[in-house]
Amino acid sequence: MTLSPARVPAAGVRRLTTTLYGYSFLDDFVLLYPVYALLFADTGMSLWQISSLFALWSITGVVLEVPSGAWADAVSRRRLLWIGPLLTAVGFGLWVAVPSYWAFAVGFVLWGAGGALGSGALEALVYDELDHLGAADRYARVMGRSRAARLVGTVASTGLAGPVIAQGGYPAVGAASFLACVLTALTATRFPEHRVRPETGGDSWATTLRTGLAQVHRDRSVRGALLLIPAVAAVWGALDEYTPLLVREIGFAEATVPYLIMLIWAGVTAGSLVAGPAERLGTRGLAALLAGAALALAAGAGARSLAGIALVSLAFAGFQLAEVLADVRLQHRIDESRRATLTSVASLGTELATVATFGVYALLGTGAAHSTVFAVLAVPYLVTALALARSRAATARP
Repeated sequence: MTLSPARVPAAGVRRLTTTLYGYSFLDDFVLLYPVYALLFADTGMSLWQISSLFALWSITGVVLEVPSGAWADAVSRRRLLWIGPLLTAVGFGLWVAVPSYWAFAVGFVLWGAGGALGSGALEALVYDELDHLGAADRYARVMGRSRAARLVGTVASTGLAGPVIAQGGYPAVGAASFLACVLTALTATRFPEHRVRPETGGDSWATTLRTGLAQVHRDRSVRGALLLIPAVAAVWGALDEYTPLLVREIGFAEATVPYLIMLIWAGVTAGSLVAGPAERLGTRGLAALLAGAALALAAGAGARSLAGIALVSLAFAGFQLAEVLADVRLQHRIDESRRATLTSVASLGTELATVATFGVYALLGTGAAHSTVFAVLAVPYLVTALALARSRAATARP
């Protein structure tokens, strides 16, 4: 039976979103997530060594982020989306096969490379496929649900990590994480891709990068939207790596840590699911959201209790929602041919700011408790909220 024209876009959107949600779930269904900081500590790594590993992860992204984004605009984005998880799988295999500082370092390089291949490429593929189907206005809702699917994967893997590590130790969670990466790569091969890729040498990744940066230079709205992403995403993305250490410092047993991390990410999942309706928030609303989340983070970390963990969850939910909204603002302002490039430029800014945050955390954490460092690092969000409010006031002024 031939589908009517009205049903063809619906079928296309359904195939795209089903693949996207499955890919997003599996990409974060990694049982190592809630315990790898503990793996490093139990292997004998100091706080400085752990922070250097996190920094190496981000530095790899810094080096590869923009070239991989420009590459995604010049070649098949779908291809990069299945190569990336396979690199991550190899890294996880090294962590549990030969646990040592250098194995962890190589694993983070592979993980960073895999993440760089998908960063920018995924957002660009989804937006352009929705646009191809006449459904670009659904991007915020679709990406919010995609992030929710990722968080469901995180929550599910966190819930399973406790019993799996109790039964099989770190090798068991490593094997499960390796398998999840392979399944992610297989799912990526199902993405539709209707974009006509450039065939001429003039559209090399270097040319793509140059023209993309030219758009940022000449368009103030693109520049502002691009800078907002690292301002929102970097600090809480770095703090996420230290949450198991924060939870254990409060006094909870090691076997309880994954469940409290699951509580935090359950809240973040709820934040992602309201991205569609929250798109109506203007600049002033986004500023209020960031300020409220910053205050919740500082209060939650300082409380050093179960109620405090719930406030940290609420804060992370606000930051996650703000990150989705910042991405939507950027995607609406850039054109299709440079979409992955400029999304990767924004991710590069995030990685640079994240590396700086790791350094600040290691410096402050040497003489202060994790709860104190979390509270101090809420301040950049108050600054960002103030900057947004001032920019909104300047725009409204005659």
